[in-house]
Amino acid sequence: MAQLKVMPGAIAEPAAPKLAIRVSDVVKRFPGKQSVNALEDVSLSIREREFVSILGPSGCGKSTLLRIVAGLVPHSEGVVQVANRDVHGPTPDIGVVFQTSNMLPWLTVEQNMMLGAQLRKLPAATVAPKVRELTRTLGLSGFENSHPHQLSGGMRQRASIGQILALDPQILLMDEPFGALDALTRDLLNVELLRIWQEHMKTVLLVTHSIQEAVFLSDRVLVMSARPGRVIHDIAIDLPRPRRPENIKGNPRYGEYIAQISQIMGVY
Repeated sequence: MAQLKVMPGAIAEPAAPKLAIRVSDVVKRFPGKQSVNALEDVSLSIREREFVSILGPSGCGKSTLLRIVAGLVPHSEGVVQVANRDVHGPTPDIGVVFQTSNMLPWLTVEQNMMLGAQLRKLPAATVAPKVRELTRTLGLSGFENSHPHQLSGGMRQRASIGQILALDPQILLMDEPFGALDALTRDLLNVELLRIWQEHMKTVLLVTHSIQEAVFLSDRVLVMSARPGRVIHDIAIDLPRPRRPENIKGNPRYGEYIAQISQIMGVY
């Protein structure tokens, strides 16, 4: 067998992260008497295990773009790829977390977290231990047999994230998952989300209206224009990880990023 020759002093460079999501020149047109372009010439790319947030004014098409990437809404023009495959519909590679939980009220937390796996006919012997581990990871131990009405809003959202993680998708798409929560619960769940991301290292694309949330969580922040939405700024967030409120929110760079993005978005 031929031996691989290595030149003296040569050091193999680590492989660059692969692209998880590629959106190229995407247009979303809603037909009607007066055809409306919700998105126009949208292009972006997200690497594997990257955490990216999307900001933009209300009605700019952020959620529509997320649904297009998820395969829930068709695009009118352009190319959308996940893991180098064209998106024509939902795929097991992607999990979606919405603003309101999708828990069924007559099922317990554990049953809700098992539901997606059962619908996909995944073996219970494989999924059940994962769900038990997720309840611990998500701080839901002791509530496995509780029903949604017995949980706080923050706990329901954690359970909703658990529903998706139980399916082990490579990509998490999150549409304002904490938007309906009070500020304190939202901050606590931001920290929880970072911890989960650091443990599972999924690719995350988050839609949010909170500049502070986007800066605290993300590797990059994409800013969209008013309708028809397009990506007009791509800002790398150079803050150390792991991130905790006590070591990030007092960092001058954190404030500078918030000020920069606020100015871009016309907040001040």
